[in-house]
Amino acid sequence: MGESTPMHIEDVDFADAEHHQVVIAGAGPAGLTAALYTARAKLAPVVYRGPQPGGQLFTTTDVENYPGFPEGVLGPDLMTMFEEQASRFGADLKYGTVTMLDLARRPFRLLVDERTPVTTETLIISAGASARYLGLENEGRLLGRGVSSCATCDGAFFPDVEVAVVGGGDSAMEEALFLTRFASHVYVIHRRDELRASKIMQDRALAHEKIEVLWDTVVEDVLGEEEVEGALIRNVRTGETSQLAVKGFFLAIGHTPNTEVFQGWLEMDELGYIRTAADSTRTNIPGVFASGDAQDHVYRQAVTAAGTGCMAAIDAERWLAEHEEPGSDASHPEPEVTESALSEAATLDAVDQAG
Repeated sequence: MGESTPMHIEDVDFADAEHHQVVIAGAGPAGLTAALYTARAKLAPVVYRGPQPGGQLFTTTDVENYPGFPEGVLGPDLMTMFEEQASRFGADLKYGTVTMLDLARRPFRLLVDERTPVTTETLIISAGASARYLGLENEGRLLGRGVSSCATCDGAFFPDVEVAVVGGGDSAMEEALFLTRFASHVYVIHRRDELRASKIMQDRALAHEKIEVLWDTVVEDVLGEEEVEGALIRNVRTGETSQLAVKGFFLAIGHTPNTEVFQGWLEMDELGYIRTAADSTRTNIPGVFASGDAQDHVYRQAVTAAGTGCMAAIDAERWLAEHEEPGSDASHPEPEVTESALSEAATLDAVDQAG
């Protein structure tokens, strides 16, 4: 292939490509659970970790809501245990990202890191989603030290202190309302003079005695050395800046599913989340399965991601068994999932602006 980057999958020579029964794209809770189950089923899965090995949990400090850890566990430690358990049963964990693919026929053809050709009988997509951030100078540095994109995950760490939520959609209202269970006061920072949230969510939030909306306001930066101590805010109408003393800073401006490479092949909703058939992880292409936050825009929890990773592994194992019978045409399988069978769940995560 030389050193040049191929422009099309047809430019790639797959004659000597590694062939696998199962390839898993992504190594968060969903991908590593799928790896564990397919490895124990003797399917020798290969996991390409992707650009963020361990998923969002790898940038999380304390995790207190994952079952089995009564004292809590550090996010990186939890994901290391996931990896060790999958590897113990034979899962092959590799660094690399699927950057190009051809799902028109089996075996599926994948290109990893724009240079390594791979073929596979089944593909489990566990690429996750990335929380949207504001891109502030101290935002990344204080991530996990007061900056969070998940109130459900981290809200309990902020009892009896003031916190801020950035956003104006349904997700922001849900986060703010959830945080009132712990925080003494919740500021909702919104750059406009009206919310984008549904009326029922607006009414609930605006009526809550602990919630205060800062209208026409943007965040200039997050303040603090070792942990969040406040936020520098600016009124977009007056230009006036001020400091807001908060201990928690929650982003609720949406998530971006890491599914761009699969666009054009798999059916997705308007935000790019992969559609799967009801009560399964099957996509519109037989032999391709989706799990975790790449297809879940509702719950987005480590434990639910792990659950769908288990589902995807079982779906893939059964699918392989059905298509390895003598006389079956593995190259041109009959479609198993029609568009009408796909889940049409409405998007609950109203995407707000970041700027």
